[in-house]
Amino acid sequence: MKMPPIEKVFEAYSALADGRVNMDPDGNKATVTSSDQTKAYTITWEDHHYASDDNATYWAGYPGYPVIAVLMEQGILPYDRELAGQFKSVSWKELNQKYKRNYEKAARAVMEEKGINADTAYASAEQVLKILQSSDLTVGRGKRKKA
Repeated sequence: MKMPPIEKVFEAYSALADGRVNMDPDGNKATVTSSDQTKAYTITWEDHHYASDDNATYWAGYPGYPVIAVLMEQGILPYDRELAGQFKSVSWKELNQKYKRNYEKAARAVMEEKGINADTAYASAEQVLKILQSSDLTVGRGKRKKA
């Protein structure tokens, strides 16, 4: 499986801290709302295969932050709730545009502004990606909604 940029873990932390991850109690489906509240991504799974219509998963072929957030919510990937809480209320879309998709610059700006220890945050995110990489999960494109 292609690995996401490490900073996507921080975006997943924000989604969890903001309560933007909504698990469907009736099945293998979840919805994750974007940081600016303009989009809702659908994540589905069967056995070890996850599919999502978020841009990263759909176009770049790696698990985007919505998939990572769902895996954390399910307990498949670990997450430090206290650390995740420090990433609450971050407008990632705006920051990623401001920093021209330089995810590291965007994440470091957030950490500096919020007083988050970057070494601690990156160590936590590295652990998440290490577990993701060693897992038997696969990801793929979810169905896109028609406009």
